[in-house]
Amino acid sequence: MAQDNSHSEIDLRYQADERPPLALAYGLGLQLGVLCLSGIVLTPAIVLRAAGQSEAYIAWAVFAAVVISGIVTMIQAQRWGWLGSGYALCIGTPGTFIAVSYAAIVHPQGGVAMMATLVVISSLFQLALASRLSWFRRIFTPTVTGAVIMLVPITVMPVIFRELENVPEGTAPLAAGFSSAVTLVVMIGAALTSAGYWRLWAPVIGVVAGSLVGGWFGIYDIRSVADASWLGFPRIEIPGFDLSFGGAFWSLLPPFLLVTMVGSIKTLGDALAIQKVSWRRPRALDYRSIQGAVGANGLGNLFTGLTGTMPNTACSSSVSVIELTGVGSRQVGVAVGVLFLAIALIPKASATVLAIPKPVAAAYITVIMSMLFVQGLKIAIQGASDYRKFLVVGISFWIGYGFEARLIFPEIFDRFGNGILQNGLTAGGLTALILTWFLEYAPRKRQRLEIDFDMSSLTQIRDFLAVAAGRNCWNQETLTRLEAVSEEALATLLDQEGKREVRSRLSVVVSREDDGIVLEFTVGAPGEINVQDRLALWDQQPAAHESERDISLRLLRHLASSIRHQQYFDMDILTVRVKPVTSESTAPA
Repeated sequence: MAQDNSHSEIDLRYQADERPPLALAYGLGLQLGVLCLSGIVLTPAIVLRAAGQSEAYIAWAVFAAVVISGIVTMIQAQRWGWLGSGYALCIGTPGTFIAVSYAAIVHPQGGVAMMATLVVISSLFQLALASRLSWFRRIFTPTVTGAVIMLVPITVMPVIFRELENVPEGTAPLAAGFSSAVTLVVMIGAALTSAGYWRLWAPVIGVVAGSLVGGWFGIYDIRSVADASWLGFPRIEIPGFDLSFGGAFWSLLPPFLLVTMVGSIKTLGDALAIQKVSWRRPRALDYRSIQGAVGANGLGNLFTGLTGTMPNTACSSSVSVIELTGVGSRQVGVAVGVLFLAIALIPKASATVLAIPKPVAAAYITVIMSMLFVQGLKIAIQGASDYRKFLVVGISFWIGYGFEARLIFPEIFDRFGNGILQNGLTAGGLTALILTWFLEYAPRKRQRLEIDFDMSSLTQIRDFLAVAAGRNCWNQETLTRLEAVSEEALATLLDQEGKREVRSRLSVVVSREDDGIVLEFTVGAPGEINVQDRLALWDQQPAAHESERDISLRLLRHLASSIRHQQYFDMDILTVRVKPVTSESTAPA
């Protein structure tokens, strides 16, 4: 039987709940913070400069981005109800928001106030998504995420390529091309030839090399760095909100929501991955921690909208650093947050990054967007288990590209919904969502039963399964196995320790998939103990210590081909896969 927690122990010096020495925590925090800081500073600076904003506003936006990243990183390291993952998950400004933020600012009816309004509304969507993440588990799939991430570079790169030649008048002809080329060559070379820890520093090394070349040509603004003070606070430049809610707002809102959804799913993936590397012994995935990670991100994006800077999300570097250093303590996340707050109050540090020449910054974003495209492709391939999901990815990508390039009936769709489909991210993302919804719900025959969460409901479950067996032509042996699985699954859920409202409702869903029959038991009142964790603990302890409460679990594992227990703040979902009993096999006793 396949179990999520079947892999071996991880060699960690400090796991998530252990406290390393203070010097070690802050030393590792500084390393992780530097890896994320370049994106936090460069991304808003590039977007706002390309959109023609003032240096005073850029300084404020960068300051706000660094401060908010520090605060949210500290929240992520803790557990505040459904806010925070409880892991050292660093927060930064991602490239996924470049296209939509730029579009909102440069739109004829837009501006930074429009961007701030859209960020606040999308953050409320993200907070709602975090609180009810279980509702969207069938739609927010790797197929949708991969397709949307692949479309982000398509919408970003035309703006970035123009920045490659953006240098002051009177600059030497080779300055832009040579500095950007050195950045690309050094960054790519470092990434291809380095291994382990040093590979994470490839972007920083490339930007430093390009900036040195830019300084030799005179396009690195050394004077601004020299004039910046060591300690200080920038002038507050909060743009306010655009509450006109005109055509521009409604055309820009869908891509903002889509990218926010992608950021949420990326955070979900990072929160999932960091759980796997932060404990020595394997554990079942804690979906409440994942909800907390997405919720903290939503709170951070609410802060970014209120202050007028670009949204943020989790940095994948957090997972890599834990794997390389063997320190998964959440205290490292607290240290990163404290260091971000300290750096924000040092204007000279921010000025050093803001002075980076635009061709160098554009080359840096080019590599980041290239990796983002590959990451989206990788997610899509991993999530595409059959040709239908591959078809969804392919169609969504090319429809998005066609609308972005205005190659698909522009004379018709430019007027549709105030030009909502002029953005390729919107067109391709909506295509992926619609096709995924159809693929998930339309062709598949799911049968559902709503009953009281009580052992007395077992008779209703058996009658329900008998009807399902008749519709699907399952033999009597298969039906007997399904009935046995349902009985033991119900007993296992009822036997969980912790505070659970027994007078709750139970939803039972049965469906046929390629690899067997799937029974899904959903309880509206979550328990405390995870069934998969109980399985792992049961495997580790001697049989002599087995209690009566483990009998149902032992029988359930014997009958099922796989067991998955997802615990959210609002519900428990126990998914059991069962192989049909053929004529060559025998039904369980």
